[in-house]
Amino acid sequence: MIRFEQVSVTYEGAAGPSLQGVDLAIPEGELTLLVGPSGVGKSTLLGAVSGLVPHFTGGTLRGRVTVAGRDTRTHKPRELADVVGTVGQDPLAHFVTDVVEDELAYGMESLGLPPAVMRRRVEETLDLLGLNELRDRPIATLSGGQQQRVAIGSVLTPHPKVLVLDEPTSALDPAAAEEVLAVLQRLVHDLGTTVLMAEHRLERVVQYADQVLLLPAPGAAPVLGAPFQIMAVSPVHPPVVSLGRLAGWSPLPLSVRDARRLAAPLRDRLGAAGARNRALPGPAPQTPAGLDVVPSSVASPHVAGLELPLHGDSAALNGRQAAHPAPPAFEARGLGRSPSFGKGRGGGSRPQGPRSGLLARFRRATAPADPGTGTGTGTGPAEARNLGVRRGRADVLRGIDLAVAPGETVALMGRNGAGKSTLLSALVGTVPPATGTVTVGGAIPHRTPPKEMVRRVGLVPQEPRDLLYADTVAAECAAADSDAGAAPGTCRDLVSALLPDVPDDTHPRDLSEGQRLALALALVLTGRPALLLLDEPTRGLDYAAKARLVEILRALAADGHAIILATHDVELAAELAHRVVILAGGEIVADGPTAEVVVSSPAFAPQVAKILAPGHWLTVAQVAEALS
Repeated sequence: MIRFEQVSVTYEGAAGPSLQGVDLAIPEGELTLLVGPSGVGKSTLLGAVSGLVPHFTGGTLRGRVTVAGRDTRTHKPRELADVVGTVGQDPLAHFVTDVVEDELAYGMESLGLPPAVMRRRVEETLDLLGLNELRDRPIATLSGGQQQRVAIGSVLTPHPKVLVLDEPTSALDPAAAEEVLAVLQRLVHDLGTTVLMAEHRLERVVQYADQVLLLPAPGAAPVLGAPFQIMAVSPVHPPVVSLGRLAGWSPLPLSVRDARRLAAPLRDRLGAAGARNRALPGPAPQTPAGLDVVPSSVASPHVAGLELPLHGDSAALNGRQAAHPAPPAFEARGLGRSPSFGKGRGGGSRPQGPRSGLLARFRRATAPADPGTGTGTGTGPAEARNLGVRRGRADVLRGIDLAVAPGETVALMGRNGAGKSTLLSALVGTVPPATGTVTVGGAIPHRTPPKEMVRRVGLVPQEPRDLLYADTVAAECAAADSDAGAAPGTCRDLVSALLPDVPDDTHPRDLSEGQRLALALALVLTGRPALLLLDEPTRGLDYAAKARLVEILRALAADGHAIILATHDVELAAELAHRVVILAGGEIVADGPTAEVVVSSPAFAPQVAKILAPGHWLTVAQVAEALS
């Protein structure tokens, strides 16, 4: 169905090809998962299939790509529209109409399908993706995850032979992601649709793949193989694979179900280790999911002549481990209030972390400023009491009681449209409360001038580009210094710590998703806010970029910043959050320590917790620490 013949792509001004040596075939009726670190050319490869590369992006494509017999060099994207359906990383860039139902019908209308066929397919797609209640809603009023489902639905209705999806579940809650993946499975198995999908959240998708296509490094030739073979050598992999490597399981499990069948001996070992170490103090800093914790004595497997070292060696492992396991969950101190977590994750002492290098520079530049006095009554970084928010006639939030303490990291979770982003907007002051009160650093956000709120609270939105409007990184930094009343160069120092290789004259749109997030974070932190809000901060990030983000946020929390992050990334919540708050229908339905809340939830539990239940282990790093 898709054939690459010695394909390479080089963009104008680039030092070398973004993609080269691609010579492979993807058969009809299979789901192929495209994996690899950020910047290796995954989006370029997907664009070559849809014809966007080079017809839209520019650059030089050598070799040949054919889709259903059509050469993408001679067929522009519009001439492939009946064969290839494409959803990119940014759903907003995909939409043509203003209303959900119209968007689902637009592609079929462009192809001239009969009205009766269009009506039937729209109804089928509304049901498949759980969009029926949203059919008449303006797209601009939907949450990010709801918009992503609409974008996927709009390419399903024309019934293309090939689906090209770039991060299709990145903004979806776990349940919605399962629904979308189930639809893709049905299309592949029942209709013979060919799906080529790039995804960073491998814990969601790898078990569904028929094949995995690995791009191991920039310019390196890709490797195509069975999922268990590729995951054995891939530099990016989900926690279930990391746990399998640590435990020495063979073949490596790709799903929680397969791992649970192998996990009984490991649970016994962890129980014994927990009994030995129960008297020791709280947990040490953890290694983010997706980073290996395998001793160097484990040999690197081979796939099709490719040899890749497993991450980490025994020395690095020993440097990350502590002599104790994670503690069991402890009782929250009341709904909506901060549990007595001390200053560190899970109730132990706050980890101090490194004081040299990047983090030392970062921490010196971002120590929270004294926000001064305000007109509110709250004394902590943020507090909401009986908060209600309305949009039109709809109650988006109801009866929200929430407080966050200095140095605490809180993860807001819940299905798409539950009110997470609205709650962040209320805390930053862009949405006024209909009922109740909100105070941030002693001020009432929606009544306080923005310049006075800069040092109290900063928001990094779902789309970091919403904060980026200048033509260069240097201009963005100069504007941030001026807005925050900071000394010239303050923002640039933060950018240098986060993005050491980005020149001043780089245009923000030329940055990767992870780099744009880092730039937006630097802009917000220039004001040294005591409260930092992040909306879906790991969207578009690979495991390595997520690890760097976790390290930065831990350092900020250790220096007293309060952090609230709205996320569907259960692995991030397990790694980082002291506390998890779950929203449903605009109300708080759970609020407590991370281990207590996520372990009891089948939807929000991380992979390790599901595999090792009923234990309270959340991450591979915790398991490694216990076994050491």
